[in-house]
Amino acid sequence: DEGVLGKEGETIVAIFPSPMLYAGPREVQWHARCRLVAGANFYIVGRDPAGLPHPSQPGDLYDPTHGAKVLSMAPGLPGLEIVPFRVAAYNKVHKAMEIFDPTRADEFIFISGTKMRKLAKDGEQPPDGFMAPTAWKVLSEFYQSKRTKTTN
Repeated sequence: DEGVLGKEGETIVAIFPSPMLYAGPREVQWHARCRLVAGANFYIVGRDPAGLPHPSQPGDLYDPTHGAKVLSMAPGLPGLEIVPFRVAAYNKVHKAMEIFDPTRADEFIFISGTKMRKLAKDGEQPPDGFMAPTAWKVLSEFYQSKRTKTTN
């Protein structure tokens, strides 16, 4: 309703429910191959494989660009165009989601999926411009209903 996705019929949103297995490079290839077999022509490669923590030092095990690097070298993905993901964050000045600009890092905050789900579950509002209000309402009602079911 807010026109976030463009004109009606221009955008298709689909869900491919494949759980995160925290399997690193092998998992990146698995997700890409599954989508190729399902008929996808493009695959957006996200950040590091599922944010797997390093076992002996601070930080993640994989570099944020690791998934894209692995897929650029992976055999068996003919016809699948790999599209690297550009990091988006909430710009506090513009009150909108934007591609992160490290030269203006102080303007941005990162709202993780975990933080977003907690806000929704707790009935709190995200910053203005973070998400279309009708989408936030759906998300918030879903996570609040899950909390109600687990407390009964």
